Amino acid sequence: MKNVLVTGAAGGMGRAACELLAKSGFRVWGLDRAEPQGECAWHFVRADITEAASVGAARDAVSAEAGSLYAVVHLAGVYDLKSLVEMPEEDWDRIFGVNLSGPYRVNHAFVPLLAEGSRIVLVSSELAPLDQLPFTGIYGITKAALEKYAFSLRMELQLLGIGVSVVRPGAVDTQLLDVSMQRLDEFHANTKLYACNAARFRRIVERVESRQVTPEAVARVVLKALQARRPRYVYNINRNPLLLLLNALPDRIQTAIIRMVLKP
Repeated sequence: MKNVLVTGAAGGMGRAACELLAKSGFRVWGLDRAEPQGECAWHFVRADITEAASVGAARDAVSAEAGSLYAVVHLAGVYDLKSLVEMPEEDWDRIFGVNLSGPYRVNHAFVPLLAEGSRIVLVSSELAPLDQLPFTGIYGITKAALEKYAFSLRMELQLLGIGVSVVRPGAVDTQLLDVSMQRLDEFHANTKLYACNAARFRRIVERVESRQVTPEAVARVVLKALQARRPRYVYNINRNPLLLLLNALPDRIQTAIIRMVLKP
């Protein structure tokens, strides 16, 4: 039985992936700092991916039980909507710590457990390759950086016979979206620079995020990447046509449209 490590196991996408992979015959090790609710048909390992010592302890625990891994699936992430000039430095560090440094720490610890023919799957975002909208910058920046990291990792690990794939979902119906809307409301209430713009932006976000897929849909794409004989590098799911259309326009036209839509 092949062993698979999944980060963010207590979250919506992580839990769905753990359950589907376990049903599909994999032996699953789910990492998260929060314990998942209810019974699990997979092994839970408590770990905080923002702390190297915690990840190292998780590696030792998994190695002692599993010996080796077939795949590492990165589903831990933070989705936030903030002003790049008003957000506190600790929020900047926290989001980078989870979305970018977290996968680095996990791979640094667990890649030695992967053999030739193994896989790494990193879940990114449809925003990663696109020009960023106002107030999505911090999230988009971390996901764009994650994809640069993923491509470099792919070039490097191919020399060891290890494949790397990226999954780019659009809006997914998880608790992260609810939290992000709460944070957007907090931003609207507290901003000193963008009060009118934030109110208009919230309506745009509601429209964009109304077109959601389930966590199970993302889990099925992850399973596909693990089972494919020749997995693709990028798997897209639920791409928003309005974002794609906007991104296809010249920069000056994009800027003019955003200014027209968001300025009071």
